[in-house]
Amino acid sequence: GRSAGGESGGARAERGDLAAAERLAAGLPDLLVEAARAAATVTAGWHGRRRAGPGETFWQYRPCFPGEPAQAIDWRRSARDDGLYVREREWQAAHTVWLAPDLSASMDWHSPLADETKLRRAVVLTLALADLLGRAGERVGVPGLLAPRADRRAAERLAEALARAPATGWPDPAPIGRLAEVVVIGDFLAPPDEIAARLGRIGALGARLHLVRVVDPGEALPPWTGRVDYRDPETGERLEARRAESLMRDWQTRWHAHGAALADLAARHGWTLVTHRSDHRATEALLAVHAALGGLGHGHAREPRPPRDGGTGA
Repeated sequence: GRSAGGESGGARAERGDLAAAERLAAGLPDLLVEAARAAATVTAGWHGRRRAGPGETFWQYRPCFPGEPAQAIDWRRSARDDGLYVREREWQAAHTVWLAPDLSASMDWHSPLADETKLRRAVVLTLALADLLGRAGERVGVPGLLAPRADRRAAERLAEALARAPATGWPDPAPIGRLAEVVVIGDFLAPPDEIAARLGRIGALGARLHLVRVVDPGEALPPWTGRVDYRDPETGERLEARRAESLMRDWQTRWHAHGAALADLAARHGWTLVTHRSDHRATEALLAVHAALGGLGHGHAREPRPPRDGGTGA
């Protein structure tokens, strides 16, 4: 359909995507600062593997075995005993971690109950994770946009890539390999069957998925009353409600059902699920995702905690 001015819904959506991209690019310097502050509150170095190998962190002394080179012996420790000892270090291997923020139009929104859009919060979390992971020596990339690389300036590199990124909501599975970690940050408002189909392709590759569901407090409990004109930011479809409060019971039922379905989907597939309200501190979600990335060995699924009150987690 067309508006009174003759502009099609597709043209309006395209113009909206361009405006959103321009706002995102303009705000990236401030978002980098905010992300660095959030990252500074979380302890880095989660990638130790607690077994012997190359690395910098001392793990243990062990007896020297016949045939080992003399340079492997810790002579100071050996001088305190009758035997020879080797100083072992903890094995540290770089993971490949793909970060996939949802940049679609539905994310560029906030209610009167939150100070920033879901998009802004998703980008802050993405950049903060890139900062943490890059400083810890992990290989960080964005599927279809930025190849993974170990770089202490990963957040800055990622911000430059996001400034030219299309407004997409699903990560490209093509470059993702086995044993990779994939963090998808979005609102996950699509039907659960579509989410399962899209993300299931990534899980089938042998990658481990971590979902960060960013919700606005006005989605769980809409604050509007009276006549309200609702508009879908991606399709342009409109719905006029003469008494918005009359919709609340059905709205909340569907909202709770969607959150429960998403939690069930994550549990069935062994995905991590963190639900984060955009009016809470970003560090809450950051800590939860950081723990999920560092606290589990690959292939050991943790059953996610279902969202409280239909949409509040971290």
